[in-house]
Amino acid sequence: MQRLEVVPRLFPLVENGDKRSTIRWREPPIVPGYMCYVCAGDPDRTVVVWVTRITSMPLRNAAAFVGRQDEWPDQVMLAGMREHYPGIELDDEVQVIEHLTPAETRARPGFPAADDR
Repeated sequence: MQRLEVVPRLFPLVENGDKRSTIRWREPPIVPGYMCYVCAGDPDRTVVVWVTRITSMPLRNAAAFVGRQDEWPDQVMLAGMREHYPGIELDDEVQVIEHLTPAETRARPGFPAADDR
């Protein structure tokens, strides 16, 4: 199963379904299907989501794409992304990965058993 690490401060938002997308730069590609989020620093803490769509775009367009342009003006977005990717610029192409909530994912037919994750 594909896996992505997420920082501890954001992991609860993934768990409770408030975070339904993530923005990645220069990381291995993600494809639609099951994906396991792993909490950075606590690899036993995981949650599975169903990736619905991956869209590539310049970082400067990502906040509007996910409906957060008011919260994340360009300089706020850039500062936040540089916490994870120090060399990133607003014109760099990123992947916006959208997914179902963990609860929606568990309700899907064929949800994998814990041993399959």
